Amino acid sequence: MRTMPRGTTVQVDGRRIALYRDGAGGPPVVFLPGAGLIGLEYDNVVRATAALTTAVTYDRGGTGWSDPVPLPRTAEAVATELRDALHAAGIDGPYVLAAHSIGAVYARRFAQLFPADVAGLLFIDPGHEDILRYLPEEVVAMNEQMKPTWDELPDLTPEQLSASRAALLQLYAEWPGDVRADLVEHRLETWRTGIAEGRNLESEVYAELAAGGPLPEVPLIVLSAADRNPLWVQHMPPELLERAHAGIHALHAAIAASVPGGEQRFVEGASHQYLHVQRPGPVLDAVRDLLARVPGPTPSR
Repeated sequence: MRTMPRGTTVQVDGRRIALYRDGAGGPPVVFLPGAGLIGLEYDNVVRATAALTTAVTYDRGGTGWSDPVPLPRTAEAVATELRDALHAAGIDGPYVLAAHSIGAVYARRFAQLFPADVAGLLFIDPGHEDILRYLPEEVVAMNEQMKPTWDELPDLTPEQLSASRAALLQLYAEWPGDVRADLVEHRLETWRTGIAEGRNLESEVYAELAAGGPLPEVPLIVLSAADRNPLWVQHMPPELLERAHAGIHALHAAIAASVPGGEQRFVEGASHQYLHVQRPGPVLDAVRDLLARVPGPTPSR
């Protein structure tokens, strides 16, 4: 494993969990990465949030600079690990959870298990167990057809590695020099991790969430990427693409409506995987708004 460029590790069940914190005050804002992403990929919004309050990001077990664990995992295992890691680091709740994609799945399980530890929720283009009910039948069928291919993907060729490296270096051009190079090389070495993390969503995790009960009634903002999913663009005709995105946006509206006062916001100029990189402003606006709505002491810094 490459040397961790930033942050520290805490012990959880005899394993090291990589964690980075900045800022001061409360409630702490904890960023939960999407599938295949790690904490350092949220460095832009973490550093900006640290000007408002304590900001935290981390690598789930089996990802980033945390110790390996078998993947995939249950949502309860991930949520419990996060709570234990925050406590081990001396970061007390309640927390505002800012969770992206599959991270929102784990944040919801955290909120189901530990509702008193949650002060607010920000879901960034979130996943959800009802997703297949909101998608066109053609997309659901296409999803089933593509599942076997994920485990059969060949290793990246030298040409693909070179092209991916250039694209990632450009994507993270504004990241500090002590982070950027190691982050990109780590991504290239571990690109299969996102596939492994999501392998049990439909077979196990979605049922776990559905049985877990409602969200606590805390401030909630759902950010929906308004741009088209690049992967879907490659495989869907325009009409089906429009209906698929309309279904995702309707799902996000339902998530927002599940909590009194919940709000959905559309983010123009951003697609699913890198919304926080392409358009950090709306993410930070949502963080500020949630902090303003949380009862108790306001952050100072």
